[in-house]
Amino acid sequence: MTGADRHFDSGTDNGLADGLERLWTPHRMTYISGEDRPAGGYEKPAGCPFCLAPGLPPDESLVVARGEHVFAVLNLYPYNPGHLLVCPYRHVADYTELDAPETAELAAFTKDAMRVVRHVSNAHGFNLGMNQGGVAGAGIAAHLHQHVVPRWGGDANFMPVIGRTKVLPQLLADTRDLLAKAWPA
Repeated sequence: MTGADRHFDSGTDNGLADGLERLWTPHRMTYISGEDRPAGGYEKPAGCPFCLAPGLPPDESLVVARGEHVFAVLNLYPYNPGHLLVCPYRHVADYTELDAPETAELAAFTKDAMRVVRHVSNAHGFNLGMNQGGVAGAGIAAHLHQHVVPRWGGDANFMPVIGRTKVLPQLLADTRDLLAKAWPA
C-alpha cells in the first residue's frame, strides 16, 4: 500500500485512502533539525558555510562565480531552482558594515545573477532580499547574504501553499554548472 492509499489521522492508521501522493524531501530535515549546524555555530568564520564555501572544490561548494569582494553561491535549501546567494568574502553580519567596493560589487553581482538566471531558465521575475538578523528570518545571521530567487508565472502552486513542499527539477550540482558556464567573465 502506498502513501496515496492510506490515510493517517492523529497518528492512528484508519486505513482510508485519501487520494494524495506523497513527495518525500528528506534532505530538508537536515536544515529543519539543524543537524548540519557546526558545533560552534555560524557566528565565527571557522563554522560559517559562507566563509568555508569559497575554499572548497566547485562540486562541493556550489559557488557559481567569484569576484574580488563577493561571490555567488547556490542556496543549499533553495526556494526555487536557481536560487542564488550573493555573499561578501568578509564575515560581516549587517549591510551597513560593507565598505563601498563590497557594496558596489554586491550590487553588480546581483544584476549579473538576474541576467544569468533569466538567460538559462527564462525566469519571469525575481525576489531579491536580505534578512538582517535572526528575528528577520536570517538562517545564518552572522554572514550577510543577498537572496536572488527566480520566479515563474504559476510557481506558487499548491505544493508550497498546501503541501509546504518545493519541487526542484534539477540537481544543485547541475544547476551550478549551468549558471557558472553562463556567468560573464
